[in-house]
Amino acid sequence: MTPAGDRFSLDGQVAIVTGGGTGIGRATALVLAQYGADVVVAGRRPDPLEETVAAVEALGRKAIAAPLDVTEPEQCKRLVDVAVDTLGHVDVLVNNAGGGIMKPIMDWADGEWDQVMDVNLKSAWFTSRYAAQHMLSQGRGAIVNISSAAGLHPMAAAAIYGAAKAGLNNLTGSMAQAWTSRGIRVNCIACGAIRTPGLENVAETAGFDVEMLGQSNALGRLADPEEIAFGVLFFASEAASFCSGQTLYVGGGPK
Repeated sequence: MTPAGDRFSLDGQVAIVTGGGTGIGRATALVLAQYGADVVVAGRRPDPLEETVAAVEALGRKAIAAPLDVTEPEQCKRLVDVAVDTLGHVDVLVNNAGGGIMKPIMDWADGEWDQVMDVNLKSAWFTSRYAAQHMLSQGRGAIVNISSAAGLHPMAAAAIYGAAKAGLNNLTGSMAQAWTSRGIRVNCIACGAIRTPGLENVAETAGFDVEMLGQSNALGRLADPEEIAFGVLFFASEAASFCSGQTLYVGGGPK
């Protein structure tokens, strides 16, 4: 039997993390690096990506910044190509890129439907398919999608975001059904309220106190990004070797 600690090891593996410059993405990149992975971090803004790269390299792992837009299919392909060309292979994909808007349903502009769907769902669709092409050729891989409580429970003020995340939950199961027997495990984490710059920006725009969101769960607080990152580590590692097609809600407990 493999020692329990070794089940979490990612030594020799390469991970791609989208939205890797801040929040959950940055925390995930660092946790995966702590457990042995080299990391490619993708996002639209170069400066936060470079900061994450420096932090990963300080842990003794290789890291690459890939400034690009994962809502564009050809750039999703380029992301996977960069990882394979520079680090040799891709073993873990974390589809973390996302973002939401909060407003009454009748106040949404027509173009905001595509904007929210593209970053939260379309990006995961294309990046997963390009990564899976490589993973299928090597006979193994793990994909972890980052979803939201909004995809599990109706939230009128986040209607399109919730619809996109519900689609991501379902897509997780479909991809798992297609690929698990061929060596690729696909799982999902539905997050409760996490203390991230993205949530703080949404709260400021919508005019509510972000700390109040933490009062809706049993623990009575917001989560730190690292608390999601360790869930990603579980799904990415051999600790979850018999787990695929699952959406795990990490939300602080029902109240």
